[in-house]
Amino acid sequence: MQPLLVLCACPTREHAQTIARSLVEHQLAACVNLLPAVQSIYRWQGSIETAEETLLLIKTRAERLEELKVHVLMLHPYELPEIIAVTIDSGLDRYLNWIGDETRPSSA
Repeated sequence: MQPLLVLCACPTREHAQTIARSLVEHQLAACVNLLPAVQSIYRWQGSIETAEETLLLIKTRAERLEELKVHVLMLHPYELPEIIAVTIDSGLDRYLNWIGDETRPSSA
């Protein structure tokens, strides 16, 4: 099991809470942290934009990433949401095992 940290910025705390809860309920994430009041500056359609967002830190396993992306795309209001996965190479073994246990597909 390869644990991942997935980053996803949301336009509001309410959107972030909805996505986070749904990912955990569907066992696509073991835990999601919400970091409020993240300021993002980015280029979109030729203009430089600034936005206050809530950043999701999603802990999952690599085998669930494709399902997680589809799920986020269904719930996310942005035309092009940020979904960036970073491999977790090390950490507390019991915690990493917990991520694996909580994101195991129901049929497994």
